[in-house]
Amino acid sequence: MTRCIHADLIYTGTDVVENAWLLFDGARIAGVTAEPQGEEVGECAVLTPAFIDAHSHIGMHRAAEPAAESESNENMDILMPLPDALDSVQLDDPSFRDTVEMGVLYSCALPGSGNLISGRSAVIRHWAPDSTQALVARAGIKSAFGHNPRSTGNWKGERPSSRMGVMAILRARLDEVRQKDARYRAARGAKKQEITFTAAEKILLDVLHGKERLRAHVHKIDDIATLLRVVDEFKLRITVEHAMDVHEPGIFRELKKRRIPVVYGPLDSFAYKVELRHKSWRNVRHLIDSGVDIGLMTDHPVTPSRGLLLATRWFMRHGYSRQQAIELITRANARVLGLDRHLGTLARGKWASFVCWNGDPFDLTRFPTAVYGEGELLHQE
Repeated sequence: MTRCIHADLIYTGTDVVENAWLLFDGARIAGVTAEPQGEEVGECAVLTPAFIDAHSHIGMHRAAEPAAESESNENMDILMPLPDALDSVQLDDPSFRDTVEMGVLYSCALPGSGNLISGRSAVIRHWAPDSTQALVARAGIKSAFGHNPRSTGNWKGERPSSRMGVMAILRARLDEVRQKDARYRAARGAKKQEITFTAAEKILLDVLHGKERLRAHVHKIDDIATLLRVVDEFKLRITVEHAMDVHEPGIFRELKKRRIPVVYGPLDSFAYKVELRHKSWRNVRHLIDSGVDIGLMTDHPVTPSRGLLLATRWFMRHGYSRQQAIELITRANARVLGLDRHLGTLARGKWASFVCWNGDPFDLTRFPTAVYGEGELLHQE
């Protein structure tokens, strides 16, 4: 049955429509129209698509639990392709409730960044009853470069002390799997059957073949340059995650040329380590001017996921319109995560996940009055 909600202003994720109705049928959007159709179930001042956090550790590093109980990192070894972020997501994390109330309904949960390779990502629904039902999609394999993987010397396993040591381990392991794959492809008959790949090697094979994207934690210009040398050597697909120390435009232009997206943030965190010494909201100008594809993260709990919209103010300070700011955490984040078939805009056929506001979302006194996830009313004031 078709239902509809009237809004004085609708941000569709691609444009802005005044005095219109959002139609939805079950879990799907049925359209945005000038006239009501079906059952009228509400009205609001402003309506937006649900927000998506493109990089988070929500449910893994949990509110009201000691830091020692966090499951965002596994410290067994530096190179860990097999861990699955979904296995450590606990939906009773109070942060999920907070995010739903502020219209952030989806996150890409990633293993932490203490390891060179730390495992599989999971895009999740924030209101699901359990982690299996929370899973929406996969969005790559987490990796980390720069300071983080060399700062975990007290963890278990092989732990290099320098950036060159970290990269040596990565090159050696990728080359080992690549050579094994070459032998497998060249073998015939019984010889081929003798070559088998472990579960971890199969993931690295998918990385080498471009079937899996590396979600690369990296902040500094020279660390991105190092990463790109490895990309060239092994023909990897990557997304640059963070890039908060990039204070000159050149490296963003290079990423644009290579069509490598940047999932940027967290903008409102404290610069708590040396590789963030150049961190500033003013660096956003270099990001925008480069034309690189942008996603936006909170890196929850580094900054709370419920405040995702707040981080867009720095883009608005550099000239973004309200529509562009909304698009950044809806359509742009859906695209960078490969979810744009289902989420990101209010186009017909997409999931009916949206937020009703009692005024301008960029007015700090305004808030969501109703939040719908895939056609289900999740929150109402």
